[in-house]
Amino acid sequence: MRGRDKQCLVKMTQLFVRTLRDDPADADVDSHRLLVRGGYIRKVAAGIYSWLPLGLKVLHNVERIVRDEMDASGAQELSLPITQPLELWDKSGRNAAYGDEMFRLRDRKDTSFCLSPTAEEVVTVTVANEYSSYRDLPVNLYQINWKYRDERRPRFGLLRGREFLMKDAYSFDVDEAALRVTYQTMFDAYTRIFTRCGLTFRAVEGEAGQIGGDVNHEFMAVAAVGEDDFVWCTQCDYAANVEVARRRSDGSVDANASTEAMEKVHTPGTTSISSVSELLGVAQSKTLKAIAFVAGDAVGLALVPGDREVNEEALARSIPGVVARLFTEEDFAVHSTLPKGYIGANHPVATHVIADPSIATGTSWVMGANEIDHHARNAVAGRDFLVTAYLPIVSVATGDGCPKCDATLSVDRGIEVGQVFQIGTKYSEA
Repeated sequence: MRGRDKQCLVKMTQLFVRTLRDDPADADVDSHRLLVRGGYIRKVAAGIYSWLPLGLKVLHNVERIVRDEMDASGAQELSLPITQPLELWDKSGRNAAYGDEMFRLRDRKDTSFCLSPTAEEVVTVTVANEYSSYRDLPVNLYQINWKYRDERRPRFGLLRGREFLMKDAYSFDVDEAALRVTYQTMFDAYTRIFTRCGLTFRAVEGEAGQIGGDVNHEFMAVAAVGEDDFVWCTQCDYAANVEVARRRSDGSVDANASTEAMEKVHTPGTTSISSVSELLGVAQSKTLKAIAFVAGDAVGLALVPGDREVNEEALARSIPGVVARLFTEEDFAVHSTLPKGYIGANHPVATHVIADPSIATGTSWVMGANEIDHHARNAVAGRDFLVTAYLPIVSVATGDGCPKCDATLSVDRGIEVGQVFQIGTKYSEA
């Protein structure tokens, strides 16, 4: 045996690792099972893991790739505190926005802090304290640091944890034109990082979430165990997170729509679209879902064809000035006049009626009759019910038309591995 091989053998005998014969009881996906059984990680608590020597070597290799590309892009590394004054988050409004997802604590002087889920507030204050003029700009700062989010359901091992290592970068530019240049620089850096990591990925239009910003892209690694759905065109470059995805509207109206008056029919036990469709002998696409939602102090209805699902993110943005959310069981208990499973688009309690454009004026529908065990036939928008606004609130599905070309869309599952934002002045103004 050569000296070098012997040295490696000695190191293996000293390696702090124990492989496991059996799968961990809480592992639902292969990546979690293999990481635990191979001795890479060990669970300490739900969503919190120790990285053993083998796992840490992999983590360091990924860090090296990230640092290489961030440094090459002109970004400078720093380290920001994990424990941050909650006062900063109050100023930005994100203390309330994060809600129960943020870990909060108090020191012995009863001062409020949080464990950083991200660092926009602290880095903005840091730059403001160091730089006093636009002539000091631009600057792009990044860190690789631990983040904390009190996930409601930690799962899939490292894919949905409460403690995780994240690279976050923050650029400060003199104007929007310079911001767009930096944005493209970061977009290109992320593309190189994920390519070097050997991922199959797509950059898609994303949802800004609590961070904010009008323009952003998510990088999705294609994976069957991914928790995010994303839409992509089979022909052009259109791609988007399903939460913000659009589809091509054909703008058609059913030329054969009934001119008969709306009539109430007895439909006992038909609280689902499939059951009322079968009983009345109509296609699910010809039934109308009237889905109750709350918008501030008002109640609204979201109207989509019976064979489609409502896009909750699109609905949330549908009422200016408030965030709309779907009814919970508690909401139905409070608003007892709304019969779950039998709500019609003409229910008098609804202040807002938001309809997808596919609910075209002149088309007749089967909808709830606002009475248990009853539906209505031949319901026509504009005649039997009024629509406050037509907005694209249907979730995009495979086979829908692309909004940019004549091709069709496909829906895949993925893991969000990165995101870039054009935030603007949200944090500097706060």
